[in-house]
Amino acid sequence: MGSLFRSEEVCLAQLFLQSASAYSCISELGERGLLEFRDLNPKVSPFQRRFVGEVRRCEEMEKTFSECRGLTLGGFSGDRPARPLTLRVQEQSEQLAQELREVSRNHASLRGRLRDLRQCLHVLREGQRFTSQPMTFGAAVQPRGGLPIPALLLCLCSFVAGVIHPWRVTAFERLLWRACRGYLVASFVEMPEPMEDPVTGESITWVIFLISYWGEQIGQKIRKISDCFHCQVYTYPESEASRTEAITRLHGQIQELSVTLEETEKYLAEVLDKVAQVLPTWRVQVQKMKAIYLVLNQCSFDVTKKCLIAEVWCPVRDLTQVQEALRQGSVSGSCFVQRVPTSESPPTLIRTNKFTSGFQSIVDAYGVASYQEVNPAPYAIITFPFIFAIMFGDVGHGLLMFLFALWMVLYEDSPRLRQGTNEIWLMFFEGRYLILLMGAFSIYTGFIYNECFSKATAIFPSAWSVATMANHSSWSSAYLATHPSLTLDPNVTGVFQGPYPFGIDPIWSLATNHLNFLNSFKMKMSVVLGIVHMGFGVVLGVFNHVHFQQRHRLVLEFLPEMIFLLALFGYLVFLIFYKWIKFSAAESMVAPSILIHFIDMFLFTSNAENLPLYPGQVPVQMVLVVLALASVPVLLLGTPLYQWCRQGAPRTVRPGAVGGSMGVTRRSHCGCCPGAAAGHGGTGAAHLDFAEIFMHQAIHTIEYCLGCVSNTASYLRLWALSLAHAQLSEVLWTMVMRNGFVGLSYVGGVVLVPVFAAFAVLTVAILLVMEGLSAFLHALRLHWVEFQNKFYVGAGYKLCPFAFAPDTWE
Repeated sequence: MGSLFRSEEVCLAQLFLQSASAYSCISELGERGLLEFRDLNPKVSPFQRRFVGEVRRCEEMEKTFSECRGLTLGGFSGDRPARPLTLRVQEQSEQLAQELREVSRNHASLRGRLRDLRQCLHVLREGQRFTSQPMTFGAAVQPRGGLPIPALLLCLCSFVAGVIHPWRVTAFERLLWRACRGYLVASFVEMPEPMEDPVTGESITWVIFLISYWGEQIGQKIRKISDCFHCQVYTYPESEASRTEAITRLHGQIQELSVTLEETEKYLAEVLDKVAQVLPTWRVQVQKMKAIYLVLNQCSFDVTKKCLIAEVWCPVRDLTQVQEALRQGSVSGSCFVQRVPTSESPPTLIRTNKFTSGFQSIVDAYGVASYQEVNPAPYAIITFPFIFAIMFGDVGHGLLMFLFALWMVLYEDSPRLRQGTNEIWLMFFEGRYLILLMGAFSIYTGFIYNECFSKATAIFPSAWSVATMANHSSWSSAYLATHPSLTLDPNVTGVFQGPYPFGIDPIWSLATNHLNFLNSFKMKMSVVLGIVHMGFGVVLGVFNHVHFQQRHRLVLEFLPEMIFLLALFGYLVFLIFYKWIKFSAAESMVAPSILIHFIDMFLFTSNAENLPLYPGQVPVQMVLVVLALASVPVLLLGTPLYQWCRQGAPRTVRPGAVGGSMGVTRRSHCGCCPGAAAGHGGTGAAHLDFAEIFMHQAIHTIEYCLGCVSNTASYLRLWALSLAHAQLSEVLWTMVMRNGFVGLSYVGGVVLVPVFAAFAVLTVAILLVMEGLSAFLHALRLHWVEFQNKFYVGAGYKLCPFAFAPDTWE
């Protein structure tokens, strides 16, 4: 079979690499992504391996690259790294990082210096404006001397000026007043332009303060308080001429510094452009080099220390590509690959594409397939959307889901859709093809149920004729006035003209007993589909038995399982179809109950009030129950007795086989099959514990027999959720949308707009999202428990190839 139906054949191989060519060979294999390397030095510490120095050098370069922030880094799309490239990349990256650090440091220093000069200029300007006024500034203070304020200003000769954060002004002013006891004159004013906060980087409007005081002790207190409040204090000249001269000098310094800063920013932009050009490529190359050296640390040296030996898991079909990669990577062409036998279970490899990956993910969520067992994913491509659609059947809802998935499929190459950060959105996008099929199948089942937003559509004329019934009955005007519901009798000639061409007849949506009719139809449909689905799962187990050369299981397991399933529940399906075919509308009143017949079948009795469906029904049912009961001891004791009889017999291993793990089946982990025994013991005549084999077979027998009953009942969720979805849709239409049809006037059109908006929102939120998620989870459970449990183990592990590019096998 192909890779999708069964995992590919994987073998254990050894790579013999020359020391000089090992790096280039591993690099070539990483570009192709063919092999999964095994660690041949599990007991050696990572710090004691041969290439630990190269790994540390790569990590140091990665730290150097991380210093260059704000740059867009690419993915694995660089050139193949050559081994001598390591030192050159390290030298150039360190030189470029050092240059970038120096330029960034100088740029930050110049910006800080320019900010200080501008703040000092604003302080001098505001102070000049205040001190040149004839009146006082700020809060008027009456000192102890009793001198008037203008005269006091002439006596004051000491100033403290600076800027403070606006949040600290009130506390700063209050503390100054209390500490200096009023022997100062303080003024506060906002700076004309906002400036950057050096701590937070935010743009804020600083507050300029100017404090006049007398006394050296008062000045010391003011400076200490300013330091405590993280104020930026500037020198304030005492004379007006000195202040004017300082302002002129600051103007010149600011102009010179602005020119210098502009040139520095240009040079910094050039350095950043250079970094932006080379850093992504360097980063990719260093990551590849680090990955290669980590793989080389998993290899071991031969006795001569001139050759590296690596063990890999490799798909058999890719061995020629591996040899070609080694030939291209080696200088002399002396590197080669050799297949080796093993008793270990190989990893599972199932190649997928963008269509099958979503369905394979559903199966892998239950458990990765054991090596070369049947893969349920290709069958789930059809069965999963169909079972979902049985519970979600509605033409309108399915069409909305189909269009949403179709939009994702058509724009699947858009980076905006692929690189989303919302995890829920990414989950929807990865399963776009699954949603597409679920919508398409929901449209199909919606046509069968004849439901479009809970309303029936008359695609074909109805098979029921009301006019014929009226012509053959005594429906008078008085009778019609007193009977709001009329009964259509199919026994009257011409009233029922035959089955509807496709799906449910639309006249049933008008009937008062349509729910009873749909209950009977959907319940029987769920039972039939469930038994067919389970029987198909049992049949798939045949492919496992044949592939693993365990043909005794065909007689000792598959045959009893099918007899038990078909003798009881297959017979139930037969009764359903037989009753549909035999009894017409004229005989419907005397049709027997299938449920009572099925109960009497297990009780080995008959009910006189419930007529038989066919002659000799009771003996047939007794034979079927006896066959079902007789298959249980065969299923319970057949495989253990067979293994016990073969316990002492020698066993041959097929040449070229990968190992005993080829015999992994549903119960191979317990040692019930020869393959599992070889995998555990490693010898041809491994000892089998009969008690353990019998215990596991007993568990399997009980699980299967009881599971046939419980799983059949579990499929009734198809009936329940289908009815629930239909009723919710009908309630939403009746209680919301119908209220919008209040009239045909303009008022009715205005009212219809918000009503339809509410109907659309509730339809998407409840019926599409919530009901869709519920149907999806129930379909998932039916596949995991009821279907896959019949043949699927899921005890394997994936093949994880060493590859530079992600999604190698997709």
